[in-house]
Amino acid sequence: MVTDDSLLPRVRAGFEISQDRLHDWLAAHISDYHGPLAIRQFSGGQSNPTYLLQTAAAQYVLRRKPPGNLLASAHAVDREFRVLRALSAYPVPVPRVFALCEDPAVIGTSFYVMEHVSGRIFWDSTFPELGRQERAAYFEAMSAALASLHNIDYRAAGLEDFGRAEGYVARQVSRWAKQYLADSDAGRIAAMDRLVDWLPEHVPQTGPISIVHGDYRCDNLVFHPTEPRLLAILDWELATIGDPLADFAYHLMIYRLPALAIPGLVGVDLRARGIPSERDYIAAYCRRTGRDSLPDLDVYLAYNMFRLAAIFHGIRGRVLRGTAVSPRAREYAQHVEALADCAWRQAERVG
Repeated sequence: MVTDDSLLPRVRAGFEISQDRLHDWLAAHISDYHGPLAIRQFSGGQSNPTYLLQTAAAQYVLRRKPPGNLLASAHAVDREFRVLRALSAYPVPVPRVFALCEDPAVIGTSFYVMEHVSGRIFWDSTFPELGRQERAAYFEAMSAALASLHNIDYRAAGLEDFGRAEGYVARQVSRWAKQYLADSDAGRIAAMDRLVDWLPEHVPQTGPISIVHGDYRCDNLVFHPTEPRLLAILDWELATIGDPLADFAYHLMIYRLPALAIPGLVGVDLRARGIPSERDYIAAYCRRTGRDSLPDLDVYLAYNMFRLAAIFHGIRGRVLRGTAVSPRAREYAQHVEALADCAWRQAERVG
């Protein structure tokens, strides 16, 4: 779809921002900022509420920590800001960031401000808005951008301490398992319990490492209004230093998932839609990153489906506690069991 900022809803109850205090802060930290200021809230930004800041001369985007009781490791807007600032020196499409505020006195929680990138965001991985002959080029653009991220020397980018280099998947499995088990409000799920035991025994050995996005999918991408060109990768909250194969497998999940809250490609006639096959899509990524193959792919897919199920499980907990951010939170919460079952089926492929 083409983003139409005039249709954005006003700020939702519980997520209000002091317009006067924010205006004063913007004037002090962004050199070409001039009011008056209008604030609207994007419907996305499931974890970190995201706002459009409108002035007569420019538009900005604000990402903040949500209000309320938060997990200590979650909603790290400072990390988002840091990785975006570092990547601005590389041929990876990211928005320009202006300033970070860690003083909760301004709007109640930490936040950062970046440029607003206008373009198209596709919420459905089949890209139904496009013609058959167009879709392959958009898949190529997605693959190329992710490969360009994974090809960056994270040390040269000044991100050597942005995450621990070794044992990324093992740590992630442990992290999401703990968060799943700790959220008693959202309940226990049989397939998740099996995966909590199975995954630590099947974690692939760490290979080459890179910067990873952590949530790379089509609805976190802004495309050019008329061309198959990627202008910005959004939502960097989960970015760290880690295993690029795990990052790519998360993106590749659409080929192994049915239409859930995140539309998958299972059951879609890929050739009829002009969408590359899974095999061809993997080959394109391997070609761009200098790989011959993707070892342990089924394990990586099982891990990523487990992780996504754990994220949705956490959203279910926030829904039940009344702290969920996105209007789609209830929809996400309904798909935990289905995602967990998909993850376990990937595990069963491994044996």
